[in-house]
Amino acid sequence: MWYHKPVINKELLQSLPNLKIVASSGVGIDHLDLKLLSSYGVKLSNTPFIVSTDTADMGMALMLASSRRLVEGYQMAVSPDTEYFPADWLGDGLSGATLGIVGMGTIGYKVAERAKAFEMKILYHNRNQRNKEEESAVGAVYCKKIDDLLQQSDFVLLSVNLTPQTHKLIGKRELELMKPTATLINISRGLVVDQDALVEALQNKVIKAAALDVTYPEPLPRDHPLLKLKNVIITPHIGSATKKTRRLMMENMIESIQAGLTGLPIPNEVL
Repeated sequence: MWYHKPVINKELLQSLPNLKIVASSGVGIDHLDLKLLSSYGVKLSNTPFIVSTDTADMGMALMLASSRRLVEGYQMAVSPDTEYFPADWLGDGLSGATLGIVGMGTIGYKVAERAKAFEMKILYHNRNQRNKEEESAVGAVYCKKIDDLLQQSDFVLLSVNLTPQTHKLIGKRELELMKPTATLINISRGLVVDQDALVEALQNKVIKAAALDVTYPEPLPRDHPLLKLKNVIITPHIGSATKKTRRLMMENMIESIQAGLTGLPIPNEVL
C-alpha cells in the first residue's frame, strides 16, 4: 500500500483468497481495519522507524518557518508591490522558548533531540513516562496531564498515532488552554485536531499560529478557511518525503513481503 491505496476492504479481501500479507508504507495504520485483516488470516507490516528522522526534521522546519514567518517573508520579498522592508516586521526566536511535545515516541523524541540544540525548554506528555536517562539526555520534563503542557508551552507539537483516544485530542477546550502567543504544530494526523475549532481559535487569536503537515481531508477543499489565514502554514503531508527515506520505505516493504510469503518472521509486523 502506498498513499493508502489500494483500499483494503472486505470486497478486496474476498477477491484475493491467496493474500498473505499487506505491506503499508509509513507508520500510521489508522486507514486499516486490523480485525478485518486478521479475520482473513492476512498479516500486516508498516515502516515505522525509517520515517522518524525526516518527520522530526519536518517538525523543526515547521516550527522555524512559523516562528520566523518565513512564508510571509518570502511573499513580501518577491511581491511586485514591495518598495521597502519594514523595520518592525518581527518573528520569534526558539532559544529559551518552551516546546511541548504531545507523543514522545520515536519521532517525538527525535524532535526533542533537535530542540535541545536550539536551547529550548522541553515538556512532554505521553501515555508512558520515558526513563530518567532518556529524559536527562534531552532535558525533557514529563507532564502527566496534557493540560499542564498546553498551559506552559510556546510551541505545542503533536506527534501521536491516530487512535480512538487521540481523535480530535486537541479541540476548543485544549486550544483555549494554550497561550495566546502559542503555535500549534501537527506532524501526526489531521484528525488529531478538531479543525473547525482550530479555525475559530486562529481567527479569534486564541492562539497565535499553526503549522500543519497534515489536515483532513488531504488536500483541503480550495475554499477552506485554513487556506486563507496568514497565521497558518500548510504543507502537503511530506514528513517522510525525502528520496532516501522513500526508497528505504519501499525496500522495507519488499523485505516484509518476501518474509511473509516464505513463512519467515516479518520485519515491522503490526500485531
